[in-house]
Amino acid sequence: MNRDTLQKIYDAAVARALPRECLPAHLPNPPANGRLLIFAAGKAAGSMAEAAEDFYLDRHKVSPEKIAGISVARHGYGKKLRVIEMVEAGHPVPDAEGIAAAERTLKLAAGASENDVSLVLMSGGASANWIAPAAGISLDDKRELTRALLSSGANIVEMNCVRKHLSRIKGGRLAAALAPARVIALAISDVPGDDPSVIGSGPTVPDVTTLDDARKMIAKYGIVPPASIAEALNDPANESPKPGDKSFANTSFEIVAKPKASLDAAAQIAKREGYEPVLLGADLEGEARDTAVEQAALAIKHKREGRKSAILSGGELTVTIKGKGRGGPNQEYALALAIALNGTQGVCAVAGDTDGTDGGAGHADDPAGAFVDETTLARAKELGLDPAGILAQNNSTHFFEQLGDLLNPGPTFTNVNDLRAILVDS
Repeated sequence: MNRDTLQKIYDAAVARALPRECLPAHLPNPPANGRLLIFAAGKAAGSMAEAAEDFYLDRHKVSPEKIAGISVARHGYGKKLRVIEMVEAGHPVPDAEGIAAAERTLKLAAGASENDVSLVLMSGGASANWIAPAAGISLDDKRELTRALLSSGANIVEMNCVRKHLSRIKGGRLAAALAPARVIALAISDVPGDDPSVIGSGPTVPDVTTLDDARKMIAKYGIVPPASIAEALNDPANESPKPGDKSFANTSFEIVAKPKASLDAAAQIAKREGYEPVLLGADLEGEARDTAVEQAALAIKHKREGRKSAILSGGELTVTIKGKGRGGPNQEYALALAIALNGTQGVCAVAGDTDGTDGGAGHADDPAGAFVDETTLARAKELGLDPAGILAQNNSTHFFEQLGDLLNPGPTFTNVNDLRAILVDS
């Protein structure tokens, strides 16, 4: 296995999206009057807040008394901050820490004045970290719905459509709370198409989806929600603010890191290592195992043609959970890829989430993905492993753990979604 090259490709994709590299050039000058309010949420929240503190406290010498804020990241993704409060909360299933942090965020936002500048730093994971349930919805009900959505196979756009209509902070509502202060949102995108209303469920931007859309999403996947959820989705008071709403009169939004840039960085490394980059897109969606079969066929075709290529793709694949194993879309993809390649000589691959963790139990030490090569199935057979049976149980973590082929970078403190790289040697 050309694991060193695969690791370099993955590392390059992550490095392109690190906040210390991509954020400072986009930060606004501090306000002449008033306070600088900094709100951060998501897997990169700690590192984005850290970069902002360095920018304002060190470069601009802003007095700490003029800065207030709160940063909420998933457990294990916090940073030691100097002024901004740092909170670690549940992901992908929300917890009490996320609710408490969201309430403090909304309280601080409500005190913003027209002289203040509110800097909102968004990254993937914010939807789970910022939890402010609509009236009548308990944390347990939100957790139950989240688990149902995660196991249903719904994509991130569909999930966030539902989330935006069950929240007091998502779907443009944070912007409403901050008015009339100037709101500048800067985001690291982890969603296909880089749609601002989907990143972190769009707390500072208008929402074009409706309560009816959210109800249809629930029905599409056969989810029977708790009674409080059903009632909330039928309550007109929970409709999200739309384009043209006065809440957005003094807001702006900019993406500082995109999946496409990280995919391009991966391609540069592949080319430097002597491979022909073949980019399939930075926003692929679909069932992980189905995508693996398609990409394995392409790799085999390249092998037959004598091409030395690096087949690269990004995006967010999904898993419809039917078994009771451990894994995530990247590990499931890798296992299905190994089965489809069936030991094809001269082909190896890595699939990993750029945030450093891939599904699993929601812990910071979960693997990010896995490596595959021509010996994967043979080594599995020697260990008595049944790849197809393990795939059916959604137990890909166990499979790659036994082989020693898990990708384990730990928290990367950024998130531009998944990276898949297949190297084909001529």
